[in-house]
Amino acid sequence: MLVYSGLKKDFLKSVEEDSIAEEIEETIYNKMHKKTARNEFRSWENSLEYMYKVLNDDTIPENSGIAIEYNIPQTSKRVDFIISGYGEKKDPNVIIIELKQWDKVDTVNGQDALVETFTGGAVRKVVHPSYQAWSYAAMIYDYNQNVQEGNIILHPCAFMHNYRKSNPEKLEENQYKEYVEDAPIFGRGEVYKLREFIKKSVKTGDNKEVLYDIDNGRIRPSKSLQDTINSMLKGNQEFVMLDEQKVVYEEILRVAKQCMTDLKKRTVVVKGGPGTGKTVVAINLLAKLTNEGMFVQYTSKNSAPREVYSKKLTGFKKSSVNNMFKGSGSYVDVDSNTIDVILCDEAHRLNEKSGLFHNKGENQIKEIINASLCSVFFIDESQRVTLSDIGSIGEIKKWADKEDSEILEMELLSQFRCNGSDGYLAWLDDVLEIRETANHDLKDIEYDIQIVDDPNEVREIIIEKNLNSHNRARMVAGYCWEWLKDGKADTNVHDIKIGDFEMSWNLSDSQPFALSDTSVNEVGCIHTSQGLEFDYVGVIIGDDMRYENGHIVTDFTKRASTDQSLKGIKKLYKENPEKALSEADEIIKNTYRTLMTRGMKGCYVYCTDKNLANYLRECLK
Repeated sequence: MLVYSGLKKDFLKSVEEDSIAEEIEETIYNKMHKKTARNEFRSWENSLEYMYKVLNDDTIPENSGIAIEYNIPQTSKRVDFIISGYGEKKDPNVIIIELKQWDKVDTVNGQDALVETFTGGAVRKVVHPSYQAWSYAAMIYDYNQNVQEGNIILHPCAFMHNYRKSNPEKLEENQYKEYVEDAPIFGRGEVYKLREFIKKSVKTGDNKEVLYDIDNGRIRPSKSLQDTINSMLKGNQEFVMLDEQKVVYEEILRVAKQCMTDLKKRTVVVKGGPGTGKTVVAINLLAKLTNEGMFVQYTSKNSAPREVYSKKLTGFKKSSVNNMFKGSGSYVDVDSNTIDVILCDEAHRLNEKSGLFHNKGENQIKEIINASLCSVFFIDESQRVTLSDIGSIGEIKKWADKEDSEILEMELLSQFRCNGSDGYLAWLDDVLEIRETANHDLKDIEYDIQIVDDPNEVREIIIEKNLNSHNRARMVAGYCWEWLKDGKADTNVHDIKIGDFEMSWNLSDSQPFALSDTSVNEVGCIHTSQGLEFDYVGVIIGDDMRYENGHIVTDFTKRASTDQSLKGIKKLYKENPEKALSEADEIIKNTYRTLMTRGMKGCYVYCTDKNLANYLRECLK
């Protein structure tokens, strides 16, 4: 949606009259019914003065199209500044400019396309400006039919008008090279360079014709995007569907197509325990429905599954396929039914509020159902692992009813993890006193679970298994040890210490914990492993779960202060001790249940509480 649009001469006049920010503010309110924050208003006044300098050149056509705060359809993302016109051969061209007011930026080593700067009142990791501009251009191309069929050429770049480049410039180092090549950075004092970049592609004005074409383009995935994701799944054994996975997949395909035909809203809930193939079905649906010409997105609260599966599909290459993978807070401002299908994985992890400070939106479940014509939730209610997790089948049904969305329920039962043993899961639930089952032992169950007396021995087993399983063995632990700030990028800083055993929590790395070649030397937490699977997993159970007086007991006071999973539990304990203990008990047990079901072939457990170790060992007999 074009929020503000005009010709170059109109833009220059509005800046000269000091009315440009007010015009944008008024247009946003009229078109989007949103009030503009003061800091955003001031940023327009500041940045657009610099764009006035850039465009104040007679060789840039007066009737070039100008768009400010272009809202990319089906998203809440807005492009800061667009210039449109025609090239030498009357080819339509669009310059996409990401404006940044930063004056200081630091590189982030080991993490793809991230930098660090002061924003939102603190120093934070954010995406590199070139990546941001490139990803917006990729999104517009991949989903705008008029851009595809009209051969509109998109030229992304970033203008950091307060930032003085160094020599050599750190934001143009090798780790960012592939993004900077596609979307160059212009800094303070480089007005002339940015002008030349624009003039290469905009030779004659278009009177906003190209902008109009973009704004009225039908949303449809490009053929190249369809072919790309389709080819990624072919021959990839990890995404082959078995048994009822195929049944559920075909039924959701039918429902999605029905939604596209009769334009009625439908919500599908797919219930399934660990290892039943929820994500396999979701990824196959993402590819197939995109190939059918639908606008589809995969979403999850936890970033680990998104990162891992997008990397597995793209093979660590820069790819616009990443635009298909979204955080669950991405739908706060998306209008009703503007996305064809949203596939929500790990739906039990959804939050009520979105945003860094949990202050945006109303409810993530509502927002996902509202934004899509067909919403699909993959859920395991026994994997709720933080106080803020609100995902439940009941909650989904409630919001589906309020959004007038027909509800369908399906279930995945067959276990493809833990050596295909439903009995192991039932045994685990019984042993951890999550629910009573008939599985009091593991007789006739072929799954390699061992209770080990020394954490060093667990590490040795995992390192050996990792060598023989193509990097598919990992150590994980309950969040009972502080995550030291100084050690987040240094494997030599050991957060977890048990006697002579020392290891680091998983590092900030360019590759996800589940895929990195070096993360076997680190310990993952629930947030880096939930929703993923390994061949073998080594689990350290900390002091937050013990065995006393014939029962499993949990103790939230033994959790690390850096753990956000139980944020607010102390306040709740003062107000309602019984409820606090019940909530903490559920979350701690669910955490260890989740960690102990990550391994497909084996699980090796060390307990800091010797009574718990003896109890588990006895239960194995």
